[in-house]
Amino acid sequence: MSTIEPQRIQEGDAAPENAPTQAAGGHGATVARNAFHLLLGQVASTVLGLALTSALARYLGDKGYGDYFFLTTVATFAYVVVEWGQPMSIPRGVATHPERCGELLGSALGLRVAAVLPIALIGGLVTWALPGNDLHLGGLTVALIGALLAFSLSQAYGSAFRGRDRMSNDALVTGVNKALLLVLTVPALALGGRLGAVIAVQAAAGVAALALAAVLYRRLGAPRLHFSATAARELVASGAPMLAMAAAASVQPVLDSAILKMLAPAALGWYGAARNISLTLYTPASILGQAFYPRLSRAARNPADLRATASTALRAMLWLGALGATGTYLFSGIAVGLIYGNRDYGPATLILQVVAPGLFLLFVDMLLGPIVFATGGSRGFAIAKMVSVGVSTALDFMLIPWFEARWGNGGVGVVVAFAISEFAVFVGALIVLPRGTLPARSLLDVGRALAAAGATVLVFKWLLPPLSPAVGLLVAVPACVVFFAAASLALRLVSRQDLTLFKALIRPRGGEVAEEA
Repeated sequence: MSTIEPQRIQEGDAAPENAPTQAAGGHGATVARNAFHLLLGQVASTVLGLALTSALARYLGDKGYGDYFFLTTVATFAYVVVEWGQPMSIPRGVATHPERCGELLGSALGLRVAAVLPIALIGGLVTWALPGNDLHLGGLTVALIGALLAFSLSQAYGSAFRGRDRMSNDALVTGVNKALLLVLTVPALALGGRLGAVIAVQAAAGVAALALAAVLYRRLGAPRLHFSATAARELVASGAPMLAMAAAASVQPVLDSAILKMLAPAALGWYGAARNISLTLYTPASILGQAFYPRLSRAARNPADLRATASTALRAMLWLGALGATGTYLFSGIAVGLIYGNRDYGPATLILQVVAPGLFLLFVDMLLGPIVFATGGSRGFAIAKMVSVGVSTALDFMLIPWFEARWGNGGVGVVVAFAISEFAVFVGALIVLPRGTLPARSLLDVGRALAAAGATVLVFKWLLPPLSPAVGLLVAVPACVVFFAAASLALRLVSRQDLTLFKALIRPRGGEVAEEA
């Protein structure tokens, strides 16, 4: 048992004031190295994940894929409860008190194992009780939640790796899981397997990822794993506000899918396809938020340091968000055609185009969240997210039938409701952030990002002729990135300091400080 005082990972806790700090250049190199490793892992995971999604959609068909998408949304929400805010509380606890790594991780693993069975049973009963479902679908829900336990345990190790600035280990574990899913799922489907076979593959790939995570942890030389009742109570207490936030974010797809399945069932597969593509587009925002989170946690007690770190991260997120929204609007048809095929999933293109503006706001919120958690305002942020869920759900009942009747695509109503509700999260984050966390020039940076996006859309939408998918993928997409980058430089969205950080990113070993033993 650790001898340090309890409750050290409660919200707002940061590194002790007398803790050694890195040089400024070391901070940038560490963040860049973290982002570099996460980027490599996420690129591989994204490619493998898209290939897997394509195989599932084509073998299962739009109806079967709609059922699979619904099952995964329920299972995702179930694991938000099982993990109880640990993806945020473990990295912060390990980053600020590395000597407690074994205690925190061991306790987190024990809590997850204890929670999975009752949560799986509840998830199955809820699925069965929803209109349009049957007992078979409820049983598949229980099986999928159970099958995902091993992968969830491997992700607990990943949270500890992130807290110790070892994002390469986290990325490797996730990448191996994705590769095994693809390698095992495609033959299973080709041999006639359906959802049951897919679930069995999920379990096998998760066990392999967990074994790899355990090996990497031992090689790290971190403290021995052990369960501590004190640490378990701390994780439950500190994770509660984060759980509320994560649960609100994860329950929204479940509600959206259930309402869509009830009011416009034909659109569920299209919406699932569009959502999976958009989730892939969230990857850069997730990488940046994870890379900066340990640094934000350590800077939380130094307003000047926090302000500088948050400002740098926000500019990068604005750039990524504006580029992601622009590319989504311009090239959604190419993405849907290549991954799913336009014959069965063509209407997903419209859903993606409509979601593009909300994507920009979501990117910003995905950075504001870690800043809020690092500064101790997670309760207020969770309330804002829960308000947004209520707004989005109410709008679903109005907008899904409206778009289904007029456009023949109720999935558009879901993403319009989401974009409107995400504004409540943005406002809530601004309210709970400590005064002065973000400089006034951040508003100008928002305008610059939107201007760069608008200029790119005008050039590629109105001045270029229609392009074939091959030309669009190989020529137009890279040209769009280059043009957007040039517009960002011209509008001064990207600064000299940002370019310095980018140089550290592409040469991550330069200027690094020594890591913890």
